[in-house]
This record gives sequence, C-alpha cells and structure tokens, in this order.
Amino acid sequence: MNRKLKNTLALLGVLLVILIAGGIFVFGIQRSKISTEKDKLKDLKAHAYNKDNLAKQYYDLQIKSKSLDSILASREFNIPQNLSSIKFFDFVTDVTSSFSPQTHVDVEYTDNGQDKEFSYYQYRLKGSGKYSEIYQLIYAIEQSKELKKLSSITMSNLISTDDDGMPYFDVNFGMAVKVYYSHNDRFATAKLVENDLRTKNVYDAFYPLIRNEIPPNVDNLLDVQDAKLLALVPEGAFLADAKGNTFLLWEGEPVYLGYLTKIDYDNKLVHFIINRGGIIDKVDLQLQKEEDSKNKKK
Repeated sequence: MNRKLKNTLALLGVLLVILIAGGIFVFGIQRSKISTEKDKLKDLKAHAYNKDNLAKQYYDLQIKSKSLDSILASREFNIPQNLSSIKFFDFVTDVTSSFSPQTHVDVEYTDNGQDKEFSYYQYRLKGSGKYSEIYQLIYAIEQSKELKKLSSITMSNLISTDDDGMPYFDVNFGMAVKVYYSHNDRFATAKLVENDLRTKNVYDAFYPLIRNEIPPNVDNLLDVQDAKLLALVPEGAFLADAKGNTFLLWEGEPVYLGYLTKIDYDNKLVHFIINRGGIIDKVDLQLQKEEDSKNKKK
C-alpha cells in the first residue's frame, strides 16, 4: 500500500470520527437541550402578556398597595422594618428640642432582644427637669407612631435654686424604653406620618402643697408684711413698705407673693391675697390716718 492511499484512509478515519462525534452531539446532547429550550419558549408564549395588559395589572396592583398602606397608616401604631438603633436618639432630640434649659435628658443604648416575632432595641433614659416636660416625653414615647414602650420608670422630687435663690421643684427620673422593629414590612407604612404628640397641661403630682422655700423678691415688689396704706387716690392705692419705699397700685396688680385684689374706698381698706409657700392668707390694710385716730380714742 503506497503512501498516498495510507493518507487517504487516515483522513477518511478522522472524518468518520468527526461525523460520529458530531452526530452524538447533535442528536444526543444538543437535541435534549433544544427540546428543553423549546419547552421554555412554549411556556413563555403561553404566559406572555402584551404591554397594555401589563400596564393595567401594574395600575391595579398600585391601587391595592395604596389601599393596604392606608389601612396600616390608620392604625394607632406601626412596627418599622429593619430600624436603625440611632433613630431613637433623633426622636428624643426632636421631642426635647422645645424643653426649657431647666430640663435635661441623657439617652444610652443598652441592649437588643427578641419579643415573640418582633425584635427590639432597649435604651436607658435619665435626667431631671419640669414635671410637665417629663410627662410630655413619656407621652411622646408611648404615643409615637412607631411602636415604643416603657418597660420601667422611677421618679422622685428634686428641689434646686437658681443664682437669684428662686426655688425650682423639679423631678428626677430614670426609665427603660423598648423600641420595636420587624424584619419584614407587614406592619410598616410606605410613608410614616407621626401621631400628634402634643399634651395638655397636667397637674404636677410632685409639686409640694406646703413649701418651706419662698422665692426671693427679685422684682422689688411691695412686701405687704409691715406695709402701710398712706392714701387712697382715684388712680389707686398709695402704700409704703417697711423700708420706706412707696408704691402706687391698682386692683389686680402683683405684690410680693400675691396680688392686690380690691380697693374699698367706702371703708378705706385695701385687700390682698398672699401665697406663703402654699398657705393662702388674706391681708387687709387700713388707711394710716384712720388707724391713728382709732388708737387715740382708745
């Protein structure tokens, strides 16, 4: 067998191997892939939607979503999804921004935990200040749209004075707060609208009914103690205090610890209401000349 014939047979063998391998790939491996892709294509065609139908479905789903969100928004409380632990610090800052300098609040993050299907962050708040402002803070925490709950609270009275000696009857407090959140959006609205966190004036349960601390007379008002009525004039009553300072007052004007309530021209008297640390006194002063004449007759 010559060389040319050998090469021809070798090429034919290689060609035969290629044809066999190609046939196996096309009719075996590739056919199954083509069949799978045809099934996918058939399924896509069976579930194909035109653009108008998709737009209509999207519009209907938007309406349903807004309706569900409206139901969630109308609930008193929501539980947000994946809440940041920093957000409560911002919440307390917003609530206390209008408080007086007399009130201060410290916030500390302490822990996190699980309560049934919800998670929570726990914080410790402490400080002191006006009872009305502490009450407002408690109310804001309990009534906030995103669920927050006080788990414990302690309060005690605190008496302090400013540079002028004016007494402040404040409150010391400490409280533990849990801020709840969820890992899904089932209980959260798309747009948060905060509840009304304003409060009415409340009675200060820690304000003492009888007080030893009397505010100083920083406004230099008339001190009715040992004061004298010098004259009654159409413009009001002319009085002098124990130091010789004179005052012209009319009904309703303030005096130290109280008010001038009435000028009795007929009986030549002036009437005062004085609050001596919770003890209310009615003080009457008579015209000085009338008193002197009565003393002489005696």
